[in-house]
Amino acid sequence: MSSTLFRTKKVEQSILDTEEPEHALKKSLSALDLTVFGVGVIIGTGIFVLTGTVAKNNAGPAVALAFVVAGVVCALAALCYAEFASTVPVAGSAYTFSYASLGELPAWIIGWDLVLEFALGTAVVAVGWSGYIHSLLANAGWELPAALSTRDGADGFGFDILAAALVLVLTAILVVGTKLSARVTSVVVAIKVTVVLTVIIAGAFLVEGKNYDPFVPKAQAVPAGDSLQSPLIQLMFGWAPSNFGVMGIFTAASVVFFAFIGFDVVATAAEETKNPQRDMPRGIIGSLVICTTLYVAVSIVVTGMRHYSELSVTAPLADAFKATGHPWFAGFISFGAAVGLTTVCMILLLGQTRVFFAMSRDGLLPRFFSHVHPRFRTPHRPTILLGVVIAVLAGFTPLSELAELVNIGTLFAFVVVAIGVIILRRTRPDLHRAFRTPWVPFIPILSVLASLWLMLNLPTETWLRFAGWMALGFVVYFVYGRSHSRLGRHEETTVDEVGGRPPGNGAA
Repeated sequence: MSSTLFRTKKVEQSILDTEEPEHALKKSLSALDLTVFGVGVIIGTGIFVLTGTVAKNNAGPAVALAFVVAGVVCALAALCYAEFASTVPVAGSAYTFSYASLGELPAWIIGWDLVLEFALGTAVVAVGWSGYIHSLLANAGWELPAALSTRDGADGFGFDILAAALVLVLTAILVVGTKLSARVTSVVVAIKVTVVLTVIIAGAFLVEGKNYDPFVPKAQAVPAGDSLQSPLIQLMFGWAPSNFGVMGIFTAASVVFFAFIGFDVVATAAEETKNPQRDMPRGIIGSLVICTTLYVAVSIVVTGMRHYSELSVTAPLADAFKATGHPWFAGFISFGAAVGLTTVCMILLLGQTRVFFAMSRDGLLPRFFSHVHPRFRTPHRPTILLGVVIAVLAGFTPLSELAELVNIGTLFAFVVVAIGVIILRRTRPDLHRAFRTPWVPFIPILSVLASLWLMLNLPTETWLRFAGWMALGFVVYFVYGRSHSRLGRHEETTVDEVGGRPPGNGAA
């Protein structure tokens, strides 16, 4: 049984599957498209909201260092993703990489994890987008009925129609094609980056040096019983290191990590890239470098404009400009945030549909979802299904307490990909690698340790919810996925043909 659970799918077979007419996606993306996708999905809620939250509660002006720490963790993972994406240019990202290196069960686990990550991420961002739109409408004197603008209407029942509508519109765009998605994203990213650069440049003239004192506020220990931090962190330190000091920077990094979520989505588009061996590493690493630079610059400017203890936790950028006598920036920033979150939502949805598509093509999910549209060459069935489901989630469900699940899901994917790089280097040294992660196994090991450290800084409730989702995933796999696995059926056919056991370790 263990040999079937950890049977691996050869890289060559994964690539051959992408050439089957009914499963072939259209190759239309360039390195620039991928970089734009990456920037489009990374710059979102984090830069417009989280800066104030972690500065005020965890790190003070040293929130800039927290962004650096989170960026370094992502950079270590990005190097591993880049090698895999250039070696296995197949839709599915970490799921496909795991299937080639760790085996079917680990691949299922990471695929199931990614489905959760992207679904919740899309829904949470859609709700955030809706909030900004409501704010802009309110400034213009327009109000939607309570029952159509919130999940808590006047009679206790409501539906966030704007959040749901956004998801459905983006679903339609993704069905039509990834090139159209790239064009829409390019326009929106240009607007979003313009807003961010304006904040940096204009804010730099309003910085006051006294606001950086102290740059790293003195640590404030909190009794373990009064904290929601992971019990492992409490055991290691005797307290929850969540308030300022050096440990506050690491805690802040685990929170602002949400601001970086999405660069791994670039890897899910490998199969739709014209030259994935060359362009995937450029898109993944390029988008991460650009966004980290912008994040650090924004956090330095904002904490210099206003003392961290006085920053708003909901709209820190707009609040900082209001406090310095420039209130018109509030509307400008809200507009930029609303526009920016549009691309975040769309690219997260794109990433989820590609993972779902790859899993169904392998038989671990119903193969009904693995057929592409005859004209648009996109996985229209899973796109429509997931779009409708997420629209309902965004419309009805209060998702704020589930947002941290996105963080832990992404970090878990980072761990698996890093381990996979080490294993595939040993098991398949013959594979052509257009990009090679430097200093293997040291970089992948550092990536694993850094990701685990941030995971330990997440609340206990997040771990429990994650464990529940994973347990449900095991049930689905053993009830359906294992018996319908395309790789497993291929092995059974081989056994029937030769009248014995399949050769080797069961790899297809």
